[in-house]
Amino acid sequence: MSKNIRTYTKGELVSYLAGMFGQNMIYNIIASGLVAYYLQFVLHIPVVAIGVIVAVARVWDAINDPMMGTIVDKTKTKWGKCRPYLIFFPAIIGIVTILTFINGNYTTASESGKILIVAWAAISYIAWGMVFTVCDIPLWGITSLMTEDENDRSKILGLARVAAGVGGIGVVIVPVAQAVAGIFANKGYDQTTAEKYGFILIVVVLTVISTILFELAGLKTRERVETSEKRYTFKENFQIMFKCKPFFQLLISGILRSPIQLLMLIAISFVTYYFADGDFMNLFKDGINFSRLIGVALIAVSVFVGQFVAMLITPKLISKFENKTLYNFYSIAGAVPFALLFVFFKMAGGDITPIGWVIVTSICFLLASAAMGGINVLQSVMIADCVDYEEYHNGIRPDGVFFSGQSFITKLSGGIAALVQSLVYGAVGFSDVVVEQTQQALNEGASFITYNDGKFASAMFFLISIPPAIGMLLSAIPTLKYAMTDKEHTRILDELVAKRAKANSED
Repeated sequence: MSKNIRTYTKGELVSYLAGMFGQNMIYNIIASGLVAYYLQFVLHIPVVAIGVIVAVARVWDAINDPMMGTIVDKTKTKWGKCRPYLIFFPAIIGIVTILTFINGNYTTASESGKILIVAWAAISYIAWGMVFTVCDIPLWGITSLMTEDENDRSKILGLARVAAGVGGIGVVIVPVAQAVAGIFANKGYDQTTAEKYGFILIVVVLTVISTILFELAGLKTRERVETSEKRYTFKENFQIMFKCKPFFQLLISGILRSPIQLLMLIAISFVTYYFADGDFMNLFKDGINFSRLIGVALIAVSVFVGQFVAMLITPKLISKFENKTLYNFYSIAGAVPFALLFVFFKMAGGDITPIGWVIVTSICFLLASAAMGGINVLQSVMIADCVDYEEYHNGIRPDGVFFSGQSFITKLSGGIAALVQSLVYGAVGFSDVVVEQTQQALNEGASFITYNDGKFASAMFFLISIPPAIGMLLSAIPTLKYAMTDKEHTRILDELVAKRAKANSED
């Protein structure tokens, strides 16, 4: 490494990754706990209302994220332009996260009460998205300011994706909350109230821990790359996003890939209902149900291990293969295991709980999630490269604006996925009162796999397979002729580093 190249210390790297883990714990508490489960299966809010709430929130993010990116790029303080937001806002995010769960049961409320419940769900969720954006964009944007070294940047982004993936442990909020709900149920509370209290208690504990870790990303890091004195308006930044061809290609690709979010959105409710008939505690009734427990474990391990392995090896593959080649390979090849999931489901007659089918589908989950993990790393690396591209050609570093694009992709993808979910569930009638009736039937001994002729189980399996497969294939179209080669980026970065070193020596 050249002595002119400035980069982060090991302590900064560890603190940044701890912050990334904390942030994604909070994200998964909301994504997997609130949106994917709590609102529909505990509060029994109609699935169409949930879909509309999430879709509206994502439309607002289409405006809010670039606005925040513009604000970040205009920020100039003694801490830098990203760190102030990482220092002061995690605590606010923590408070709003907890407030999103403080709501009433829809099916037992009066008509006016139902309106208030939906309104609170909408307002609190949209507010959460806004304050989360205030930190999400700086958290990713600071990676291009912590180091000038291309390999170190790939390393921190790769590890950041791993830390974010580990933060996916936030999905355990559902089984843990259900276990805690048993304590309240034993005290005489009805099942719905007990589960609600179980969620709120666990949300408070996990959110406090996550917020403390999140703070480390702001308190213990440092920005080393100087930013341009040029400042652009919101409108001008929008134009920059659309005029930077490689960035625009990544943006469109990410939007087309939106359905893959269905896997993470539905995963927890899928294993909860498909293997445990709506309550993980059912696996321990009358002794441990080892076959179902093994099924849950194999699928959960496959989803997470696939992502982690891909996230760890992708930075190494980047040094050997063209970014574009890897990105498109993950997109096209990743569609295959997603599609096979539905094929095997049909071949199994709708029941994949026998160990043979569990193993086969687990392999599909492993490969599908590996493709997701690899794409996530490459997307971050390639967006960071686009920042260099823009600085080289136009003399500005739009870290905030470009990484707001990544935040926008993630949130819009989640919104589209939630809308698809609500449409499919609505089509088979799996919503509000029916969800409550289904749970009552399962509590009385019915099987989710065969309940209502298996329509609900089929809908879940369809959602985690066919739409994601289509999305993966479509996402490769915009990047087949990606506008920046690795060789060109290396030349650009070398010239930028030399230019900065010369400017520093003249000061």
